[in-house]
Amino acid sequence: MLTSLVEDIYDAAIDSARWADVLAKVVDFVGGQAGGIVSKGSAGKSGNAHYHFGMNDRYLQLYAETYWKFDPVAASSICQLKQVVSVPDLVPYDEFRGGRFYHEWVRPQGWVDAANVVLEKSATDCVYLSVIRGESRGMVDGEMRGRVASLVPHLRRAMRIGKALDRKKLEAKTFAETLDGLSVGLFFVDAEARVVHANTAAQDILGANDFLRAMNGRLVARDLQFDQALREVFAAAERGDAGSGAKVVALPLHARDGEHYVAHLMPLAAGARRRPGAAYAAAAVFVHRAALESPSLSGAIAQTYQLTPAEFRVLHAIVEEGGISEVAHALGIAATTVKTHLRHIFEKTGAGRQVDLVKLVAGFSSPLAG
Repeated sequence: MLTSLVEDIYDAAIDSARWADVLAKVVDFVGGQAGGIVSKGSAGKSGNAHYHFGMNDRYLQLYAETYWKFDPVAASSICQLKQVVSVPDLVPYDEFRGGRFYHEWVRPQGWVDAANVVLEKSATDCVYLSVIRGESRGMVDGEMRGRVASLVPHLRRAMRIGKALDRKKLEAKTFAETLDGLSVGLFFVDAEARVVHANTAAQDILGANDFLRAMNGRLVARDLQFDQALREVFAAAERGDAGSGAKVVALPLHARDGEHYVAHLMPLAAGARRRPGAAYAAAAVFVHRAALESPSLSGAIAQTYQLTPAEFRVLHAIVEEGGISEVAHALGIAATTVKTHLRHIFEKTGAGRQVDLVKLVAGFSSPLAG
């Protein structure tokens, strides 16, 4: 029975919803009637049962609201004690029976004593196990103390494991929320192009079913060059190139409505996938919309490359409209004038092709969702 109970205790460390059932088994094993895992403020300013078994909800509420202040355990220096203690260890029992806590909270429930032991403590509070004995069982005895003591190392270890897992879950949740705060679409994909994770912006891109889609969980694009680049990135990741300075690949993508996007493909380190059966991401795919909607963005680009107003208008039109003839028509100027401005833009930015200008604009876009 002890071996099975210890296994259950560690299961509760992984899944805190199991603690109520585990406490039921603990209470039965040590010979109690009810029990709880209770927190106590180190300054004696609070008391709360986090997990419990065999306790009446109304009395729990009364305890949290009022009676913890009169509980000799909560009012004692139990946080400084390492051994299993009962009520007579903390206060003379006749004094306990004459108090308000006993007459208004303990006695109405048919209880007489409790075995208590600290499981963890900090500068602000401590958490302890309390297993209560009823009139039919009598006072806490040596056998009960011994059984409680046999469980304490496992309970303490399980509490530490649970807290560590909670921190990891919080870190993962915070990480996911941070990614969802980006306006840039971000996909993590495995070596078969299956999407391991997609932030909110990436999910919106897939939902549009346009230049990027998910087919059977695999990231695919209308542009065959994009799919080929993905495979090359995966090959680099499989070779372990990510750890030795693998380059980020930037590729243009075009939506049906003519909007321009840029995808940056980055191989990721291979460490996690070395574990058999472990899910991992082989590459990260960042998708930017190449647009000049923000005045601050436009100003930053113009200032960075010292573009004249006319040159900047041509750059804007290249991103929004496309080729030279389309830009000439949109701006109402000759194609030769567009070519002259474009040559100057290439010289100032270092770009060699129009598609490089689209990538340049995407690189200036804010990653934060507006």
